[in-house]
Amino acid sequence: MLKSVLIANRGEIARRVIRTAKRLGVRTVAVYSDADAKALHVREADVAVHIGASPAKESYLRGEKIIAAAKQTGAEAIHPGYGFLSENADFAQAVIDAGLIWIGPKPDSIRAMGLKDAAKKLMAEAGVPTTPGYLGEDQSEERLAKEADAIGYPVLIKAVAGGGGKGMRKVEKKADFRAALQSAKREAASSFGDDRVLLEMYVQRPRHIEVQVFGDTHGNVVHLFERDCSLQRRHQKVIEEAPAPGMDEATRKAVTDAAVLAARAVNYVGAGTIEFIADASEGLRADRVWFMEMNTRLQVEHPVTEEITGQDLVEWQLRVASGETLPLKQEELKINGWAMEARLYAENPETGFLPSIGKVYGFSQFLGHGVRLDSAVEQGDEITPFYDPMIAKVIVHGADRRDALTQFRAAWDRVFVWPVKTNAGFIGRCIHDERFASGDIDTALIETRGEALSAVPPPSEGMLRSAAIAFSNEHDQDRRWPSPDLLVRTPWSDLRGFRLNAQPSVIARVRWRNETYLVDLTDAEQTRGGFRQPSGELVLFDRGEAYEFTLDTGERSAGEAAAGDGAILSPMPGKIVSVAAKAGAKLKKGDPILVLEAMKMEHTLTAPFDGELVELNAKAGAQVSEGVVLARLEAGS
Repeated sequence: MLKSVLIANRGEIARRVIRTAKRLGVRTVAVYSDADAKALHVREADVAVHIGASPAKESYLRGEKIIAAAKQTGAEAIHPGYGFLSENADFAQAVIDAGLIWIGPKPDSIRAMGLKDAAKKLMAEAGVPTTPGYLGEDQSEERLAKEADAIGYPVLIKAVAGGGGKGMRKVEKKADFRAALQSAKREAASSFGDDRVLLEMYVQRPRHIEVQVFGDTHGNVVHLFERDCSLQRRHQKVIEEAPAPGMDEATRKAVTDAAVLAARAVNYVGAGTIEFIADASEGLRADRVWFMEMNTRLQVEHPVTEEITGQDLVEWQLRVASGETLPLKQEELKINGWAMEARLYAENPETGFLPSIGKVYGFSQFLGHGVRLDSAVEQGDEITPFYDPMIAKVIVHGADRRDALTQFRAAWDRVFVWPVKTNAGFIGRCIHDERFASGDIDTALIETRGEALSAVPPPSEGMLRSAAIAFSNEHDQDRRWPSPDLLVRTPWSDLRGFRLNAQPSVIARVRWRNETYLVDLTDAEQTRGGFRQPSGELVLFDRGEAYEFTLDTGERSAGEAAAGDGAILSPMPGKIVSVAAKAGAKLKKGDPILVLEAMKMEHTLTAPFDGELVELNAKAGAQVSEGVVLARLEAGS
């Protein structure tokens, strides 16, 4: 077994590697940027080395600094985690050339699978079924448009060097192709330094099935069964589960055999994932599953595989890197139960899921017995614009899918995060969706549900009563409240006992956003906990969603007065890529106004309602700060 390892990463995955390494008695070395000086992974490692400023390109993407840190601390090996340099073949080779052990596949394997077009050609030659499409070298708009016509719409544009949904666009009709292509190329160039794309037939009812594979240096390759990652938003995975719903043994064997064949084709060593797209229009079938790509690293969603197999995949990585054979043979691996995972992100579903940055003052770490929480954020930490805004991964394991889903729902009901916005409420609505619950899923489920999943529902009667009671209790007990009119009492309720056998009645005026609700507190019982902000607002949580209440005093703040004025604000620092509308234009709700590039992804800001664009302060190429008014819409009469 290795004696020491440097983790060339940060956050949750760095902590994940440290946890297993410590259990095995392996000394750990962390690296960190300015922004992560006090991070949990830095505090938990045996040694930590500062490698640069906060932006990743000045720290976590500086391979020479990471290798120097390994040499400085006497680390034998480097574990790349996922993201950053984990699939960079040149970095892997540099680690090996420096006399260190690379905990990952051979650089040649990374190169072979790193470009989607080359990987698909290689897989086709190896006998692995691939999706029909265009993989040519001619990247001119004219040639790509012609090939898209030949494939037929809808068609999928994918960055050759892409991953994580970056540089990917679904195009419904010919008229939209060139604009979508330009956007995909810009995003691909920004994210990967390579704007080349490939085209694929768009599968009408696509399921995303992926297989965990593992190889060692002795020629052994096994699979650890499949995961289903079909519930997606903008090609980003939202919920992962294992095994895949509706997977029969014949289809499972076909998919897993193809995955092992793909791994063997590139002499694969270590952990990897072979991703497939399945046409589920007639259920999962062995002849309707095609290779998409390979991720030559440990996946974010690896915990669901660990839960159903009982294996520690990081331990497998460390043992393979130490020269050992795989811990188990194929026939020794079995599926036990069902697992689900979702990622808790600091992002706001109501603003198109743009990242929400700032300090996390409230974060519930306990989500129930048996719930696995992989996280690197604690109360008081700051979500910065420098890195992926993931707060945690929530993982459950049950006897079957129904049991796992019951546990999953209970866990997400306990997610409390404040004041940064999160996708917790969105996840809660997804897992309560009837189609998801039945296993009738595909990658378009979230898109077809639209605002039913992304929009925050009004507070329930129980939430309103809980808020009113909390205010009532504080009013009765704390005379520092500025006005006795915070609770509105009827003449009858103040004359307690005046009416024979009458129940005392108290009516509270509770305000949420721009709406005031009258709440009768007669015989009320408080049903939910929450906390008060220093400014007096009450925050309660329901299925992960945060609701901020105030008592209606008849006054309105300046913020409330401006809340519905149609101002389109910059949600975070970024660069304006393009402007789609002109001042004076008549827009419909959802029409694009401009495209903002932030955190290496393009975000389209759209009209919040029908109206006229009366103000436009955006220019392509301009850098903007957070909170700047970029445009203003005036509702039509």
